[in-house]
Amino acid sequence: MIVTAQSAGVRPEDVVTVQPTGVSPADVVAVARGRARVEISPAALEAMATSRAIVDGIEASGRPVYGVSTGFGALANTSIAPERRAELQHALIRSHAAGIGAPMPREVVRAMMLLRVRSLAMGRSGVRPVLAQGLVDLLNHDITPWVPEHGSLGASGDLAPLAHCAIVLLGEGWVLGKDGSRVAAAEALRAAGLHPLDLAAKEGLALINGTDGMLGMLLLAIADARHLFAMADVTTALAIEAMLGSERPFLPELHAIRPHPGQAASAANVHRLLQGSAIMDSHRDDLAHAVQDAYSMRCAPQVAGAARDTLDFAFLVASRELVSVVDNPVVLPDGRVESTGNFHGAPLGFAADYLAIAAAEVGAIAERRVDRLLDVTRSRDLPPFLSPDAGVNSGLMIAQYTAAGIVAENRRLAAPASVDSLPTSGMQEDHVSMGWAATKKLRTVLDNLTSLLAVELLAAVRGLQLREPLTPSPAGRAAVAAVAPFAGVPGPDLFLAPVLEQARTVIAGPALRAEIEAATGALD
Repeated sequence: MIVTAQSAGVRPEDVVTVQPTGVSPADVVAVARGRARVEISPAALEAMATSRAIVDGIEASGRPVYGVSTGFGALANTSIAPERRAELQHALIRSHAAGIGAPMPREVVRAMMLLRVRSLAMGRSGVRPVLAQGLVDLLNHDITPWVPEHGSLGASGDLAPLAHCAIVLLGEGWVLGKDGSRVAAAEALRAAGLHPLDLAAKEGLALINGTDGMLGMLLLAIADARHLFAMADVTTALAIEAMLGSERPFLPELHAIRPHPGQAASAANVHRLLQGSAIMDSHRDDLAHAVQDAYSMRCAPQVAGAARDTLDFAFLVASRELVSVVDNPVVLPDGRVESTGNFHGAPLGFAADYLAIAAAEVGAIAERRVDRLLDVTRSRDLPPFLSPDAGVNSGLMIAQYTAAGIVAENRRLAAPASVDSLPTSGMQEDHVSMGWAATKKLRTVLDNLTSLLAVELLAAVRGLQLREPLTPSPAGRAAVAAVAPFAGVPGPDLFLAPVLEQARTVIAGPALRAEIEAATGALD
């Protein structure tokens, strides 16, 4: 997955302290993508101890409570003898660690573990503090459980992925080696000086019942999307400048009359980025110039802006989930233990599907601008496929093929996962969210968007170079300076794959955006 500017600046000495009120989105990114250490606050330790005392009292009383003295799912009415309740919790973890497939990325698993610590620390799960500390120890020793990609239906939360994390606490299962290999958990714990834990009543269930995996992926995706949507405004402006487009459709008064906040922000970015350009000055007063630009140029803020507003909605949903108790059953302060459906991932699944649709369209409109830049009949005097010697050379022809293929894939991935429920557990869990699938494919859409913007960046820079001796905007000069060292100047064909890979790195990283903002001011 991409690592954007959002993950830059995390220092090894940074510390994230988990409070009973939870953690912030920035905390999740810092732990997932950096090496920030994790600590549990005294208040959180006290909250967990208080709720554990309630569970101990219930267990001593002998009354049936789901997950404490009964089985799980369709076995909820099966009573478990007191002497077998610890065995029940261990068996739960082993049976639910039933995922299959390639391992999830380190950053996803670290985010998921931190969020499970957050959930336990809220004091509604009835677990001993040592359980949360066990997960913290894994994070701080950089031990990442091997979590297969398939297994979660998003209700009761991310059962299988969280079980693959929990089983490592037992000294079983697998962890992800530094080289990507699969290592026995017992070996990793021993090397770190850590010891396996024994679970008490309810603790196995509390380790795996919640939305932490899908929430972690959504939070990481939101961080990526925020950066990529700003970079989409950058590549839009560069492409418009290279195609001798007009800056007038981006005037603020034209967006004030349709007051969508994302649209106004995107338009303001593009307008600002087009200033100070001799290329733009060259045709501003030319009456023979096109009266209206194509939609892919003129309507860019309407698409990218709608995506920004969708991102704000997804962030609102994720922020609410960060302060939510998503376990089942939950321990209430008055001593009651109540069943709940808060583990259901529908809010996160809906938000992820919506954001995937938006991100797919940001990429689709970028590909249309690339196609226009390469088409000699529409590019306003640029050479075919941006090659000065077209015929012998194909220029960026096949780079656009690649972009078109990625757009097609994103359209398939934009189909919502959250409408695709399948019943499980003997019809006890007869409606599930598919939130894990929704957030997982969202990350793929954003990775694909990075590639699409990389193609647009390369094509736009080629176009700006071909407008010489006219000088581009400050943003254009920064882009040429960033791309030319690995892409050169327009000329004979190059082996394009490594050039596109480096363009992806430029899009995903913070450097080009920082250079542009130093010249133009901060982008919205």
